[in-house]
Amino acid sequence: MTTVTADPAPPSTPPGRSARPSRLRRSWEKHWYAWAMVLPVVIVLAVLIFYPLFRGIWLSFTNLNEANQVAEICTKSITGSEVCKENPNKWEFVGLDNYLRVLTGEVGEFWQWTGVTLIWTFVCVACHFGLGLGLATMLNRPMRLRGLYRVLLVLPWAVPAFVSAFAWKFIFNERFGLANAVLSAVGIDPVSWFADRWTSLFTAIVTNVWLGVPFMMVALLGGMQTIPSELYEAAEIDGASAWQRFRNITLPGLRPVSMTVILLGTIWTFNMFPIIFLVTEGQPAGQSEILVTGAFRAAFEGIRNYSLASTYGVLILSILLVFSVFYRRALRKQGEVW
Repeated sequence: MTTVTADPAPPSTPPGRSARPSRLRRSWEKHWYAWAMVLPVVIVLAVLIFYPLFRGIWLSFTNLNEANQVAEICTKSITGSEVCKENPNKWEFVGLDNYLRVLTGEVGEFWQWTGVTLIWTFVCVACHFGLGLGLATMLNRPMRLRGLYRVLLVLPWAVPAFVSAFAWKFIFNERFGLANAVLSAVGIDPVSWFADRWTSLFTAIVTNVWLGVPFMMVALLGGMQTIPSELYEAAEIDGASAWQRFRNITLPGLRPVSMTVILLGTIWTFNMFPIIFLVTEGQPAGQSEILVTGAFRAAFEGIRNYSLASTYGVLILSILLVFSVFYRRALRKQGEVW
């Protein structure tokens, strides 16, 4: 009699697991070279951005400052050896205490700085966009020496911000500045530009507008040159005026570019540290400070309060995130895909 032995059944796949490799593994096997190229960028971002970000968020929940950052206090004895003892005031986790103290006004001038920051940002971005749009419209038309005008108008953007800041600070100098010299020439008394909150903020806005208009102009000019010329020709044949062509063709055609540059301009201006710090220096008595300069002074002036500065940083990030979310929703409601 012949005995037939059945082949052993193949091992069954455990329930809940697929016999096929995971999507991540298939992506690695197929595109390993792309992952290898991206890895250095990820490492740089992790070191320069993500680690400081999460470190700052963590510090905002502590009371770390220059006086209590050392866990042990070491002193030299008479014999020359070091004697270390525990610091009774070492830093510790305090939860949301920093946020409560900042938002209730117990520490710093958060609400005053926020108001100044909002005014500063709105006025600067509005001037950037309005002047940039006007200059872009002018340079988009055929004219003599157009290339030269473009170069001259971009020059302020090419100059380092701190150089422009010092130049404008000298222009608004009370005794030797060009601004007061012009006022005196027309019979107006010189102005103490940095002695009043609003005139001090005005000098910073003028400086930032000088620096920011070229970027807005270049971006909008590029957007205008992507609008098909046939649309203008058809509108002109139909009898549309220059204003009608601008309102019904140029502005709608610039909407994708406009929305992007307004968002970028808002974020950059909100965090524009060097202009306020170098031009007004917070004068008078800190009334022209904005949030980022207040955070800097908390971290690097007097007894350095790193936890307070981190709290300001997290609040600034939160404000900009909320603004970006609502801005994106507004674009979606208008039919913009972004």
